[in-house]
Amino acid sequence: MNLSAFNYRRTIGLIFQNRNALQQQNTAKKNNLAPQVHLSPLTVPDESSNFDLLCTKNNRLSVTIILKSLSKLFFFSAIFCFTQAWAQSTKPQQIYVASTGKDSQSGTSSRPFASPQAALKQVTKLKKDGYKGAVELILREGTYYLDEALLITPAESGSENAPLTIKAAKGHRVTLSGAVPLHLKWVHQQSGIWKASTPKGLVFQELYTNGKRLHRARYPNYDATVLPFQGYAADALSTARVQRWKDPTTAYVHALHIGRWGGFHYRISGRDQDGQLTFSGGEQNNRPSKMHETYRYVENIVEELDVANEWFLDEKTNTLYYYPEKGIDPNNEQFEAPLLENIITIQGSLTQPAHNIRLEGIRFTHTAPTFMKTAEPLLRSDWTIYRQGAVKIEGAERCEVTGSDFVDLGGNAIFISNYNRDILIANNLIERLGAGAINFVGSPEAVRSPAFRYEKSVPITAMDTLIGPKSDNFPKDCEASNNLIRDIGLIEKQVAGVQISMASAIRVLHNSIYRVPRAGINIGDGTWGGHDIAYNDVFQTVLETSDHGAFNSWGRDRFWQANRGEMNKVTAQHPTWVLLDAVQPTQIRNNRFQCDHGWDIDLDDGSTNYQIYNNLCLSGGLKLREGFYRTVYNNIMINNGFHPHVWFKDSHDVFRNNVVMRSHADIQVKFWGDTVDYNYYASTDDLAKDQKKGIDAHSEVIDMQFKDAAKGDFQLVGNLPKGFKNFDMNSFGVEHPRLKKLAETAPIPTLSTQNASTQTSVLSWKGAQFKSIASLGEQSAAGLPSMAGALVAQLEENSPLYLSGLRASDVIVECQHETIDNSADLERIVKRDKFRDQLTVVIYRNQSKQTLLLKL
Repeated sequence: MNLSAFNYRRTIGLIFQNRNALQQQNTAKKNNLAPQVHLSPLTVPDESSNFDLLCTKNNRLSVTIILKSLSKLFFFSAIFCFTQAWAQSTKPQQIYVASTGKDSQSGTSSRPFASPQAALKQVTKLKKDGYKGAVELILREGTYYLDEALLITPAESGSENAPLTIKAAKGHRVTLSGAVPLHLKWVHQQSGIWKASTPKGLVFQELYTNGKRLHRARYPNYDATVLPFQGYAADALSTARVQRWKDPTTAYVHALHIGRWGGFHYRISGRDQDGQLTFSGGEQNNRPSKMHETYRYVENIVEELDVANEWFLDEKTNTLYYYPEKGIDPNNEQFEAPLLENIITIQGSLTQPAHNIRLEGIRFTHTAPTFMKTAEPLLRSDWTIYRQGAVKIEGAERCEVTGSDFVDLGGNAIFISNYNRDILIANNLIERLGAGAINFVGSPEAVRSPAFRYEKSVPITAMDTLIGPKSDNFPKDCEASNNLIRDIGLIEKQVAGVQISMASAIRVLHNSIYRVPRAGINIGDGTWGGHDIAYNDVFQTVLETSDHGAFNSWGRDRFWQANRGEMNKVTAQHPTWVLLDAVQPTQIRNNRFQCDHGWDIDLDDGSTNYQIYNNLCLSGGLKLREGFYRTVYNNIMINNGFHPHVWFKDSHDVFRNNVVMRSHADIQVKFWGDTVDYNYYASTDDLAKDQKKGIDAHSEVIDMQFKDAAKGDFQLVGNLPKGFKNFDMNSFGVEHPRLKKLAETAPIPTLSTQNASTQTSVLSWKGAQFKSIASLGEQSAAGLPSMAGALVAQLEENSPLYLSGLRASDVIVECQHETIDNSADLERIVKRDKFRDQLTVVIYRNQSKQTLLLKL
C-alpha cells in the first residue's frame, strides 16, 4: 500500500467525520429523534491500493480495522495526517461577495456572488445539507444597496467553535446601504431651484448627494450652530406663516416637550372647520405635554424651499425639487434616498435562538428615519421606543457586532430586543444618527405587575410580590464596550448612547459618548439590575433638553407611585418591595461624566440598589432623588457637589468619602438615610452649612490640591484624607487604537472657588414664606416646565393658605390668571389685591398641575 499524505488525510478525516455522524445518529435514535446525519462517501483515491474499508453491523465504522491494516511504517505518518485533517476540518467554509460578481456563480474566491443575499442563501443551503463547520461570508470592496434587509435565523447559526461570520475582506471598505441610488434628469427652474421626476410611488424622508445629507425645506432654516434642532422659532406655526402654505399636509412639526424632557414629532393632517391646523403623532414621550411654544420647527413645505442644500418631494406628482449650492449642476451629482429601516436582523426566539453569529468590519449607512413610529412606552420611564435599528438582534445567543461603522442613519444603530444572552457590541464607530445608538430592551411580558405611565400605579391588592422577572424574555449578560458614539439624536431627542430597559447584567465599558441631546447612558427602570457601567467618558450631554443627566436612571418599578403620600405608606408597610425588581446592585464606577443642562449622575424617581464609586464628575455633580439602597463613595465632584432630592424616611442611602466643592443642594429632605458623613470639602463655610442640617459631623475641609487639574488629572496630592483612595484618571473612554485616534475627550473645566448658592428674596404672607425658583434642582423636584414660580418654602398649618389646601413645597406659577415667574411677581399681585377675600392660583405639586382657590 502506497498512500500519499493527501490520501491519508482525506481518508482518515472522513473516517472520523462519519464515525461522529453515526454516533449522533444512534444518539438520536435512542432519544426517539429524527436523525439528521449526512455521511461523506468513503473512497481511497490511490488506485494502486487494495485497501478496503469495512463497516461493522449497526452501521458503525470500525476505525480499528482500518488502522490495523495500515503498515507500521506509516503509523506515525497516519497520526500526523489525522492531526492535519482535524486542523483542516476547523478551517471555515468561505463564501465571497464582490461588486464584480454574479449571483449565478458559485461564491468562491474566483467566482464570487454579486449580492449578500445570494451568499446568505448559500449559507442556508450549506447548513441544510448538514455542514457543521465554520462559515465566513466575505464581502469585498464596494457599496451594496439592499432591496430588503438580510435576515439571519437559527437555520444559519454557527456553533461555539464554528461560528457564522459576515465580514469585510481584510483591508477592504465595505458598505451595506439601506438607500436606493436615484438616477435623475434635472431641469433648472427659477430662483436657483431645479426639479426632477422620481419613480412613481417612491417616497423618502432623507436625501444625500455625494455622501452629504441635505435638509428638507424647513422653517427656520438649518443652522448647525443653533440648539435645539439646528434652528427653532416660536412662529413656526403662526397664522401668518401657515397662510403661506398651499398644502400644509406635506409637513412635519418637530418640537420639544414643554418641560424639555425630550421631543415630539407630528404630521400636519389638515385644518379644522375654524381653519386651525390638526396633527397626528406626538407619541414620542411617555409623559405627554403640549409642544414647546418656542423650541419647534416645521419641515417638508415647498414654500419654505429657499436656501441652498434644501429639497422637497411632492409625493402626489412624483416631483423632486432641489436648491443646490451656487454653480452646482445637480445632473453631475450622485443622489441616494434611504428606504430601509433595517439592514441586518438576527432573529430567533427564546426557545429556538439564533446563535454564534458575528458581524465584523462592515459600514452600515443610510437607513430611513423612524421618528413617527417611536411610540412603545418603556414601562413608566419618560421614554417611548421603536424596536428597530440598522442591526436588530432578537432571540439570540453568543452573537457579536465588532469593528464596524454605523454612520448617517435615520433611526437607531443597534437594537437588542427581548430574549438575548451574551451579545457583544464592541469597537464600533457610531455617529450621525437620527435616533439612538445601542439599545438593550426586554419584553414587558417578563416584568411582574408592569405599569406604563408615570401617573399610573399598580393596585396593592393586585401586585405580584414574587421577586425578579416573570420570564427570560429580556437581554442578560450582554456587553457594549469600546464604542465611539457621537452626534446622535439628530431627529429624535429622547435617545441615549446606550439605553437599558427591562434587562439584567449589562456591561457598558470603555465607551466614549458625546454630543448627544439627552443622556449619554440611560437606565429606564430597576428591572433587574446587576449592570456594570465603568470606564466610560461621557460628556457634552443633555445639549438640547433639560433636567437629566450624562448618566440618567429611573426606578419607577412596581412599588413606586407618583403620589408621594401613598408611596410613603407603601414603602413603610412593605419595605422589601423596593427590591422586588432591582434584584442585583448596579455599579457605576470609574467613569468621567459631564452634563450641560442637568447632573453628571442623575438617579431619578425611585432609582434603587446602586453602588456608585470612583467617578469624576466635571460640572453637574451627583443627584439622588427618591430611591433606596444607594451607596455613593470615593467620587470627585468638580465645581459642584451632592444633590439629594425628596428622600424617603428609611432610604438606607449612604454618601461618604466623597470630594465635594459645594454644600449639599438638598431639596425637601427631612431624613438623611443611613450615612451622610466623612466627606471632604473645599470650603469651611460649606461644611458648616451642612453640619447645621445634622449631617457630616466627621467630614473635613482639605487642601484640595490636584495632580494636574489643567490636564484633567484630579487625583489628590499630598496627605490623602483617611478613607479616600485615588483612582486612575487615564482609563476613561475607548481604548481600541482605531477609535482612540478619532475620539475627543471631555473638556476640562477651570477650577472655581465661587460658592454656587444664591440668595433670593423671601415673601412672607399669610403665615407662609415664598421664594423664587432659583435652581435646576428646585425646578426638577417640582416637575416645572421652566425655572419659574414662587416656591412655598414654609407654611404654618393654621394659616388660611394651608386651610385652603396649599402645602409646603407647592410652587405657584399663576395667580389671578397672571404668570408668576418669581416671588416678586406674587408679592406684586397680593399687594394689589389685598382687599380681595379669595385668590385663584395654579400650582405644581407632585410634578402635576392643579388649581386652588385660596380663601383669605
